[in-house]
Amino acid sequence: MNPLVSRQYLTGVKTMLARIVLKNGAHVPMHQHFHEQISHVLQGALKFVLEEGETIVREGDVLCIPPNAPHEVFALEDSVALDIFNPPRQDWIDGDDAYLRGAPEGSGQ
Repeated sequence: MNPLVSRQYLTGVKTMLARIVLKNGAHVPMHQHFHEQISHVLQGALKFVLEEGETIVREGDVLCIPPNAPHEVFALEDSVALDIFNPPRQDWIDGDDAYLRGAPEGSGQ
């Protein structure tokens, strides 16, 4: 996807499971989607920025992001997360995920 972010995903009828690998310093820019998202950090630490404020999600922690909630993510160290989406991310399936494919942190994208 880009030098700091990679992913694999599996799509079911009503849900999608994605394994996201974020290297230290990776940034997922502010975005929102109508999907409910549950993020389970398996390794490392991620800082999620939401309208309510910032929260750091560490190994073993889980965070639920409601539909349509603007959010961005910063990898504070090399991290692996499992993200569950309901419904599946059709934009990812269609390759319409440019916000994830941008240049690494600091590029302005």
